Formats: sequence, structure tokens, C-alpha cells
Amino acid sequence: MSRFIRFLFGRQARRRWLHLIIGGALSMPYVFVGQIIIGPATDARYMFADLSLQLLSFAVGLPLAALTSVLFPLTRPLEAGAVGWLCGVDGDRLAGGPARTRGAKGRTAAWFTLHLGFGGIIAGMSLAVPPFSGFLVALPVVQWLGHDPLELPAALDHAWVTALAPVAGVVMLVLLALCAAACGALLARWAPLLLGPTREDRLAAAEARAADLAVRNRLARELHDSVGHALSAVTLQASAARRLLDTDPQFVREALAAIEDTTRRTVGELDAVLGVLREGDAPGTAPAPTLAGDLDSLLRRTRAGGLRVTATVDADPDSLPPVLSREAYRIVQEGLSNALKHAGERVTVTLRIAIADGHLEITVENPLEHTPVCRPGGGHGLRGIADRARLLGGTTQAGPARGTWRLHVRLPMKGPA
Repeated sequence: MSRFIRFLFGRQARRRWLHLIIGGALSMPYVFVGQIIIGPATDARYMFADLSLQLLSFAVGLPLAALTSVLFPLTRPLEAGAVGWLCGVDGDRLAGGPARTRGAKGRTAAWFTLHLGFGGIIAGMSLAVPPFSGFLVALPVVQWLGHDPLELPAALDHAWVTALAPVAGVVMLVLLALCAAACGALLARWAPLLLGPTREDRLAAAEARAADLAVRNRLARELHDSVGHALSAVTLQASAARRLLDTDPQFVREALAAIEDTTRRTVGELDAVLGVLREGDAPGTAPAPTLAGDLDSLLRRTRAGGLRVTATVDADPDSLPPVLSREAYRIVQEGLSNALKHAGERVTVTLRIAIADGHLEITVENPLEHTPVCRPGGGHGLRGIADRARLLGGTTQAGPARGTWRLHVRLPMKGPA
């Protein structure tokens, strides 16, 4: 019994009833237009006094409502918002954008017609039934007082009519609530079918999620490559400076200068990465480092950490496309960062950058006993390098080769970058 009462008068039932009354209010302009059409055709002067003409005007106005929902694309998101708020339908099951395809417009028109149709009927009943039910409930009191201000018909002047009138009034109110609850439940059930996302909407949502994931992955790669490399370099530079503080003051000064330069550049790179999170890159945001303009400073900072780097550049970095130059810098940075973390100090790392067969080739080698293997919870650097190469249409090879650990990356000079 309590479930039935909640179904009729619970919070959700009341909100759905309000949704239906809103539909009735929206139907009124179309009813008035229907009256303008029906009036001259039937030669009726007082249409408000004729229930059949009112219903006919209502029936004529509903197709006009369907037509306006097709011509007004925002009908679907507005109706979906109202359904999600008032009818208790999960927003994920409703489309959030305008109806663009013919099928989506047709379903939106069907929904709008049902909303206004059911809403008009329930709103009309909500206006007419409560006053009449109140009159029936009060009828015994009117009869008992002996007053007949409304000149009731003789058929009501019976004892059994007076006794049953309050019951009939209460039953009518319950039936009104039952009709409103049933119509609200039907609309809530049909809403995902008529206002739900189409195949095109799901595809667009999937593409939006993929784009968002791509941005997140890009941010993760940029933060890992820039901040991770800086932290590794600063840690080793500070460690080397601490050990040589008393014996080699000149090296300590160079290490501290390198730490200062590394942190300053990393702050600028971090600002550039965080600019992706904004509407657009903010004015004054530091540009992303490239192979053309930042390779020398990268090698200098890496060597300041105690790593011996032998670099051979058989390519003109200035001739590289901007995207390729930027991604190649990150690949070199991550390759040296891996060697810096795993190979330790005073280990010679060989870096070669060359152009061969229309490809930019990057090779980083260090002795095999100092191997940047993927550790538990790690390995993001090599995966990031592989992701960057794949997005540029290139290839990555990493592993032991003739007594050394070798990272070899080939990037096309012209490709999907």
C-alpha cells in the first residue's frame, strides 16, 4: 500500500506531474492557433463553451507542435534537460545536443507531441477535477445548511446522493493522481527511446572522449618527459656536487648553475604543458622546446649531472618541420633521461642524430650493464617514446645490441605528423 501511495503522491510523482503541467502550458499557444483554424471552418462564435471544439482545436494544434520541434533544433536538449530533472531519467541515457539527423528529428517530434498531448490532458484535468471534487465533498454540508445557491438539479436532491458525494469526490482525486502518475511513468519510460542518443551521437561522444583521452595522454607524456627528466638531472647534479664540494669547487659551481638553469627551463616547460588545459595557450606562455633551439642546452645540463655524452649530429635541426623537431627533442630528452637514471655517473652515452632515406634517425647507446629496463611501476619513458614515434608514423626499437643497450627511433620527415 505504501508503494502505491508513493507511486501516486511521492516526490518523483509530483515532479512528473509538474512536468506534465509544463507540457500543458506549452500546448496552449498551439491550441489557440487551432481555434483560429477551426473557428472559421465551423462558424463557431463561442468555442470555449463547446468541449468538442476545444478537443478538436487541441488535436489540430499537436501537429503544429511537432512541426516546430523539427524546425527548432534546441527542442531536444531542452526537453532532455527537463526530463532528466523532473522525470528522474539518467542524463547519460539522454542526448545532450540538438537533433541533426532526420531520424533524431522525427523522434524528437514524436516526444514533443506526446509531452504536449499528455500534458494538455493532465493539465486540463488538474484544473477541472479538484474544484468539482471539492464541491462533491462539501455537498453534504451545503445540504445540511439548507442552502442551494447553485440551484442543484433535482437528481441530486436524494439522501444517497448526498452520502456518496464525498466518496465520489475523493475517488476522482485519486483517479486524477493515478492518471498523472501513469502518464508520467510512460513518458519517463519512453524518454530514452525518443530523446536518447542516436548512433551518430554515440559516435560523436566516442570521438570527444577519444580526443579528451589523447589530450590527457599528451599531457602525461609532456609532464613525464620534461619534469621527470629535470628531476633526474637535478638529483644527480646535486648528488655529484655534494660529493665534490670539498675537492672540486669549480665542478660544484657548474653543477649548481646547471641546476638553476634546469629548474628555470622546467618551470617554463611546465607552464607550456599546463596551457593545454586552458581554452588556448595563454599569452606569454613559454614555447615547447625543439631540437633546433634546445639540443645544446639539453646536452650541457645532462653532462653537468656527471653523464658523459658523445653527440654526433649529421642533420640540420633548423631544416626539420616544427612538429618533428619538437617531438624529436622529447625523444632525445627521454633517451638521455633513461640513461641518466639507470646508467649512473661517469658512463659514456652515445647519441647520434642523422637523416637517412627520408627519415630522421635518433640512436642512444650506453653499456649493456647499465640498462634502462622497465621496472615495476616504471617503463613509462620507453612507452612514451614509442607513442610519440607511432603518432609521427615512425618506429622504435629498444633492447640489447652487441654489448650495448640501444634505443633507435626512425621518424619520417613527411608523414602523419
